[in-house]
Amino acid sequence: MKQANIVVVGGGIAGLEIASSLGRKFKSGHANSPLISVLDRDSAHIWKPMLHTIAAGTRDISQQQTTYAAQARDCGFAYQPGELNGLDRASKQISIAALYAPDGRLLIPERTLPYDKLILAVGSQANDFGTPGVQEHCYMIDSRVQADAFNREVRLRMFQCLGLDQELSIAIVGGGATGVELAAELTQLAEIAESYGAVGLGSKIHITLIQSGPRLLDAFPESISQAVREKLEALGIKVLTNTRVQSASADGLNTADGNFIPAAMLVWAAGVKAAEVMSQLDGLECNRNNQLIVNNRLQTTLDDSIYAVGDCASLTLPGATRALPPTAQVAHQQAVYLIRHFSKILNEQKFPDFRYRNLGALVALGEYDAYASLGQFGLFKNGFIRGKIAQLSHAMLYRSHQSNLHGFWRGSLLWMVDQLNKKVRPSIRLD
Repeated sequence: MKQANIVVVGGGIAGLEIASSLGRKFKSGHANSPLISVLDRDSAHIWKPMLHTIAAGTRDISQQQTTYAAQARDCGFAYQPGELNGLDRASKQISIAALYAPDGRLLIPERTLPYDKLILAVGSQANDFGTPGVQEHCYMIDSRVQADAFNREVRLRMFQCLGLDQELSIAIVGGGATGVELAAELTQLAEIAESYGAVGLGSKIHITLIQSGPRLLDAFPESISQAVREKLEALGIKVLTNTRVQSASADGLNTADGNFIPAAMLVWAAGVKAAEVMSQLDGLECNRNNQLIVNNRLQTTLDDSIYAVGDCASLTLPGATRALPPTAQVAHQQAVYLIRHFSKILNEQKFPDFRYRNLGALVALGEYDAYASLGQFGLFKNGFIRGKIAQLSHAMLYRSHQSNLHGFWRGSLLWMVDQLNKKVRPSIRLD
């Protein structure tokens, strides 16, 4: 019996949890254990709900990232650097785009990678809806690299702001969790920077949060949306709802009602779509947001040897009118499902359909506050909590993810190291 090739495309929440768990499971197995490979264009993983803190600089990127090469060694899978470029279902191969150095040198030419089972977990990115000027003038924070690039620029702008005694305006488009949390973290950044000697910085930073719909956080209960808006406005953040951005320019945003919102830095955090390559994978069925349509076992509709999970997949459960949302909670539950049934998948045996449990949602406004809706399960169904308990719940989600990647004991050590670093290192990125 030949060794099976299991290829996981994407080292995000679902992809890396699947590869780490399966790699550990088969690491010390017999000679016919499957070979697990992870393909990702980046060199390290960061829990996506934390990207806004990396972008603001309220968490240190070097402390929070998991390097793929080291994780591959520890868990027993193979790391393949590169980006998915195509798929040949007949020969069961994926095409990997060529890799180039920053100076343009070709590092690794285009190549192929065979698979027996393919798991697509490439995540998602902000959807600019074709809005003119967004790609040219707006920052996005969908990846570790993008978050780090924004952080470098915002620190330079703040330094310039102080040195030239001028103001800095930042406009964030998108009133979902990413936009709301980034606005709060940037406010916290300025506040902490003042404690390090940047006197008056807080009064020079002006943040505007823009939402096209009637309220922030439309996936949350209205009571949370209103409470979050009141808290943001109390922090000095200007919140605009029912405001649709028509175009972006180097110095601000034009809205559909004819107004202009001036800003030195623009962030686009509105809408979600999968990568364009998802719509070009040898005829696999996808929706208008490039998400692959999957059945109740997370298999693509035209090829049962190809699975899609997380933000790049669209699954509408029986009796539902809408597909599952592109959230970390969904990605994690789908990862757990594939891990649990992987032996049956590998041996072409029947396995049960995926079941989703809505455990609620969390939004954290830095150290200022946090809010959690409690979902459809438990004693407090459809309720919500806020404050320290919600902040602890948000932190526990991240620690749970670390435990899934590294195991309980190492995950616990990482938590302890984080707590020690809070005592001995600056609370914002200053380098």
